[in-house]
Amino acid sequence: MTDSRANTVLVTGGSGYLATRLIADLLQTGAHVRATVRSLDSEPALRTALERGGADDTALSLAVASLTSDDGWADAVDGVDGVYHLASPMIQSQNPDDVVVPARDGALRVLRAARDAAIPRVVLTSSFAAIGYSPKPIRDYDETDWTSPDTPGLPAYPLSKAVAERAAWDFIEAEGGDTELVVLNPTWIAGPTLTTEARSSLQVFTAMLGGHMATTPRQRFGIADVRDVSAAHIAAMTTPDAAGKRYLLLADGPTVTFLDVAKVLRERLGDFASKAPTEEAPGDELPSLVIHNERAKRELGFSPRPAVDTIVETAQSLRELGLA
Repeated sequence: MTDSRANTVLVTGGSGYLATRLIADLLQTGAHVRATVRSLDSEPALRTALERGGADDTALSLAVASLTSDDGWADAVDGVDGVYHLASPMIQSQNPDDVVVPARDGALRVLRAARDAAIPRVVLTSSFAAIGYSPKPIRDYDETDWTSPDTPGLPAYPLSKAVAERAAWDFIEAEGGDTELVVLNPTWIAGPTLTTEARSSLQVFTAMLGGHMATTPRQRFGIADVRDVSAAHIAAMTTPDAAGKRYLLLADGPTVTFLDVAKVLRERLGDFASKAPTEEAPGDELPSLVIHNERAKRELGFSPRPAVDTIVETAQSLRELGLA
């Protein structure tokens, strides 16, 4: 794969939490970036976010395209040398049809456009949700594991991630032509934000810091720093042997609970985090959870920050932006 620093790359979902970080990092490597947005109304906020990330946005251009329509995708991929597909449905629904269909069809639209334009490689952002949401006797997960869509009670979000990623791999195998696919499967993404909208995982931090979470949900998970996930995307585009593989991304060390996150905030940030919860919702003791990141470290040079630093620096960035 050609080094993207000398090329033009497309980033879908350009105004998102991870996407703004990735675009800023790509621009700082010297790449030209085209980003898709659902509306050009988001352009001022996006450019401000990139400036906040220390990037010169003169090499950024925008294209309007939606996961739910074919319109705009041929123009979006025209003349680019690689595609980062980060966009995901912005739908708060537990109805699988509302979430799964746009996630799957959106991924296929991007891949089809990339194939038709003879784009050498697509890096797709999936999730640990596509790997580790089906029960196992021992909760030890690597890239060979898959969340089964038939898992009883599977929520709409992990279902959408599993279905969309499966559809992407099936498309590449059957109809992908010479286009290569690499998939990244980060765990719960946290870390400093460049945007002024507290989305996804950041909402947990604002709830904790604002005293809006009396008890934490009873769940164990891995944390991946948004800065490390961005670096892994760039490596996935430029590492020849990454083609056809998926990579789990998370910090080193044991997985954590939401109560662990709250405890770190209280211990490290003093009065600012004094409202963070101190109790966990009642329930059975959580089983252990092991998630492997060895493949990413070995093949992509993935070098994750400690989870504690990510937790603290997430909260600090929210404070600096007046979001918490």
